[in-house]
Amino acid sequence: MAKINVELSAEARMRLKWMDYYHNKGRNGRKTCRHFDITPQRFYRWLGRYDPKNLKSLENRTSRPKRCRKPEYTTELVEAVQRLRETYPRWGKDKLVVLLRREGHQTSASTVGRILTRLKERGALVEPVWHAVSKRSRRRLARQYAVRKPKGYTVAEPGDLVQVDTLDVRPEIGRVFKQFTARDMVSKWDVLGVSSRATAKAAASFLDELLERMPFRVKAIQVDGGSEFCAEFEQACKERGVQLFVLPPRSPKLNGCVERANRTHAEEFYDVYPMTYTVAGIRAAQSEWEEVYNTVRPHQALGYLTPLQYLQQHDTLGKEDVSRRY
Repeated sequence: MAKINVELSAEARMRLKWMDYYHNKGRNGRKTCRHFDITPQRFYRWLGRYDPKNLKSLENRTSRPKRCRKPEYTTELVEAVQRLRETYPRWGKDKLVVLLRREGHQTSASTVGRILTRLKERGALVEPVWHAVSKRSRRRLARQYAVRKPKGYTVAEPGDLVQVDTLDVRPEIGRVFKQFTARDMVSKWDVLGVSSRATAKAAASFLDELLERMPFRVKAIQVDGGSEFCAEFEQACKERGVQLFVLPPRSPKLNGCVERANRTHAEEFYDVYPMTYTVAGIRAAQSEWEEVYNTVRPHQALGYLTPLQYLQQHDTLGKEDVSRRY
């Protein structure tokens, strides 16, 4: 191998090995390609660049063209584009080009697009503050407390992550109740609530029930992007010191644990339990079902233990502390 007197990157050192092997093996390019598992096109391209007196020739080259296209638009056009965009901040290049032509500027939509990009890169384009009024706009605003769940966040103990979701209860046409479901991902312990509407205020009230009825400290809650989990609910989580993770749009499978719980409650509770379909009536039946679900029903995911037995077996809180609740 040639003696290296200059600092080379790891990629350049590997290419130098190609060249040394090539020259030591009788200049057999195909054999060199097979030995290093590279394509002939790639090898011969670097062979053509290789200069034994200048090992830097094996370094990556910039792909930037030597001659870049210079802007052909005038300063007056740039000022006109900036003025119109600041006046109509939600209008795109296609609408702006129509207005520019009305003012006598002969240009194209692609040119206007390039000007807008350049203005944003320079920080010269100042757009008005966005006041979200519509429901669709509010969803796009950054959450004040909720964040995406960090990649390094681990769920190992009960209470590390509780998934919360809603379920539509439709006893008859025209009548809809909202069930709030909370499921701990480790112990499968469920807490249920019901309301006539899925509002942030109702969700905040359910949060208090959730923290009270979970037999362990809840460290974090995961919800979807529904409006019921914003505003008062988000503020309540912050005040109670509970981390709040919000899912990306259109990703219900990331909340699959509580989604599966909702199916169980629909099939094993609402389809078979007699109840009066009012908020008070459903809540009374829910209380009985919640106790059965957590202390009587075997869970396949827990090796056919109940959540209560799981907590007792793993001595998460101590058998007496868990049993005292039931």
